[in-house]
Amino acid sequence: MCPSRVADGCKRGWIVPIGGAEDKQGDMRVLQRFFELCGGKGAEIAVIPTASRLNDTGDRYEQLFAEMGARKVSVLDFDTRRDARERNRVQQIEQASGIFITGGNQLRLSTILGGTPVAQAIRAANAKGVTVGGTSAGAGILSAHMIAGGDSDNPTPRADSVRFAPGLGLSNRVVIDQHFRQRDRLGRLLAALAYNPFSIGLGVDEDTGAFISPDNVVEVEGSGAVTVVDADDLQFSSMAQVDGHAPVCMLGMQVHVLTAGATYDLETRRASAGTLAPVKE
Repeated sequence: MCPSRVADGCKRGWIVPIGGAEDKQGDMRVLQRFFELCGGKGAEIAVIPTASRLNDTGDRYEQLFAEMGARKVSVLDFDTRRDARERNRVQQIEQASGIFITGGNQLRLSTILGGTPVAQAIRAANAKGVTVGGTSAGAGILSAHMIAGGDSDNPTPRADSVRFAPGLGLSNRVVIDQHFRQRDRLGRLLAALAYNPFSIGLGVDEDTGAFISPDNVVEVEGSGAVTVVDADDLQFSSMAQVDGHAPVCMLGMQVHVLTAGATYDLETRRASAGTLAPVKE
């Protein structure tokens, strides 16, 4: 799946995968930056809590963004695919200056929203410059190929470590995994790239955001790190030769660990210490 076409002379909006468990009581660095990218005090934010089974998830983010000063926050829950076809809900997506997808079960997101007018509206909005972010499950669904599950208990990539499902397709350059170091998901992300070496893996820690600019530069914010796994120079993968729970041999992988202030260019595949770099005298 390719992202929606960006009109000539325009730029798409920011894409903001958050690793989950973001700070909601302190300085809220990750959510605050997302809020500013949505327009700050003039923001109109649509919150989609569909992934969550908790009744108060949407209300909590509504309160947070309202307290930051958003002009309007709309909570749009979708319990069925019919809900995701209702014209009035689609219009609220189209009118938003920012869209935020909460955590929960990402398969619930993909099975309810996938291919619906709401999913199409989110893609079109991002192509027109609207910032779209998500936390935990809401982060995973932002890319074209979504990690839908798999074994995250083993740091060694294995043939059955990962399962895929279609995501929203805001970007086809990355595969996103969340709660990354907290749940030891390096093996799962490596397995994902063994299946699809074209993509760049973004393993996003909790309370951390990978802010992907309209120019496809990842900027890191938050208290954790973003682990970038690049398979562009992959020399060998045994994925086609193994099955089941067998480990996968991978040669030539490149890994970067980026903390707040560091960047990674998805087009040139170059990492930078960014604001962390020492000042030259």
